[in-house]
Amino acid sequence: MKTTGKMKIAGVQDEDQKGRLSSVSMAIRILKAFEGDDAEIGVTELARRLGIAKSTVHRLVVTLMAEDFLEQNRETGRYRLGLGLFALGSLVRNRMDLSTEARTLLMDLRNETDETVLLGVPAGPEIMYIRVQPSRQAVRISAEIGMRAPYHSTAAGRAMLAFQPESRVAALTGASLAARTPKTVTDPEKLRKLLGNIRRLGYAVEDEENELGMRAIAAPIHDAQSDVVGAVVIAGPVQRLSLKNLNGFAEPLLVAARAISARLGHRGSLGAGDS
Repeated sequence: MKTTGKMKIAGVQDEDQKGRLSSVSMAIRILKAFEGDDAEIGVTELARRLGIAKSTVHRLVVTLMAEDFLEQNRETGRYRLGLGLFALGSLVRNRMDLSTEARTLLMDLRNETDETVLLGVPAGPEIMYIRVQPSRQAVRISAEIGMRAPYHSTAAGRAMLAFQPESRVAALTGASLAARTPKTVTDPEKLRKLLGNIRRLGYAVEDEENELGMRAIAAPIHDAQSDVVGAVVIAGPVQRLSLKNLNGFAEPLLVAARAISARLGHRGSLGAGDS
């Protein structure tokens, strides 16, 4: 049997893992203690309610404060939920809202083009697909919810990246760009030129740059604050989707992206130069 990685002492590893899991569980219990009517709770009261030693509560509270999950009222010394939780909650809510608002329009776009339609969103250093409407044709691309991919090699990623500040573009692309296929653009300067063209057109095209045998076209989705929160993608096999056919989907794609953006509260056109 072939194995990889370093060997570890099982007993020590299990004990250490149990300790980490126990700490995570207690930290979650501390956060859930604020579900009641008390907006602020002190260490002593948290320890009493949860049956945890004050020293343990204090250690976990300090850790949660470092991540902005808790904050301290300097006047009372008690703790309350922090803005880090609000940010995470807003992210979850926005993604749920986006997926819900986009559902019918994505199905309509799939029915109109008879190709696979996807909804992509930013996911840290990558993009993630959170909704897929498969093509009804026998030959189609295989895509699953939760799939992740790079920004620079995908139509969805570049459609979102094109409308980001230069600092964000630099942070996401980094010094080197991985070649997913022989066609992947790996030169940062060439990628910046492509992004400029995407801003002008309002959509991005992917020609076997992330996966051989697949082409795609994508347009960004904006929210009420005009921030880019996702991208609509039409994708299919190269034997059916020539570049001419792919670009022919630009108009219905842009119509769908504008309609989803409008449902999220965006006002104004989405297209050339709109950021």
